[in-house]
Amino acid sequence: MYSKNVMISNPTGLHARPATLLVKLSESFKSDLQIINGSNVADPKSIFSLLAAGLRPGLTITVKGVGADEHEAVEKICSFIDALEE
Repeated sequence: MYSKNVMISNPTGLHARPATLLVKLSESFKSDLQIINGSNVADPKSIFSLLAAGLRPGLTITVKGVGADEHEAVEKICSFIDALEE
C-alpha cells in the first residue's frame, strides 16, 4: 500500500471535465485506487464515484493505491490533481 496527500487547488474543484481525465488516467493502472476525503472514499476509476465525492477546492485528500504499480499510480494521480487549473 502506498498513499499520499494532495490539496485540490483548482478553483472549481474536481468537476466533470477534469474528473473524466482523471478516470482515464486511473484506468491505465492495474492497482486498486482510492481517493479519500475524511470518511468519504471514491473510486478514481469511476466517474460517478468521483463526482459524488464532492471534491471541492481547498480540500486535502489522500490518494491510496494497492497493487503492482501503486507508487507510480499514486504519484501520477497526485501530480495530475496538483497541476489542475481552470
